[in-house]
Amino acid sequence: MIKVTCPYCGQRAKYVDSKVVYGRSYGMIYLCSDCDAYVGVHKGTDKPLGRLADKELRYWKMAAHDAFDPLWKTKKMKRNQAYKWLAGRMGLSTRETHIGMFDVSQCKKVIKICENSKGEFNNGKARTKNK
Repeated sequence: MIKVTCPYCGQRAKYVDSKVVYGRSYGMIYLCSDCDAYVGVHKGTDKPLGRLADKELRYWKMAAHDAFDPLWKTKKMKRNQAYKWLAGRMGLSTRETHIGMFDVSQCKKVIKICENSKGEFNNGKARTKNK
């Protein structure tokens, strides 16, 4: 099993059924009950989907996904293309660009980038601005 440490208190997170948090099982999660921080795992593995998130970070991650996901869910571009575009806008490598790994300030940056880029896409391709 992977050792997952809580970024808030430094304790080792427990690998538990998500029923502990949600009241019904959606699979396994890593949980720090002292900090109310948790993260799901990739299906069929014990690999975390991102970093442990407390209530505030969970809110901002959901808001970042709400702003970003329409780029690929509405078929404007493929998911990997959308993350590549976001990586460029954030000044990160594509490997570093994953909302599940972001902190609050990075999630807020995703939202701002996406809001400021509305109308930039035409038929699934980013438009270049005329100079």
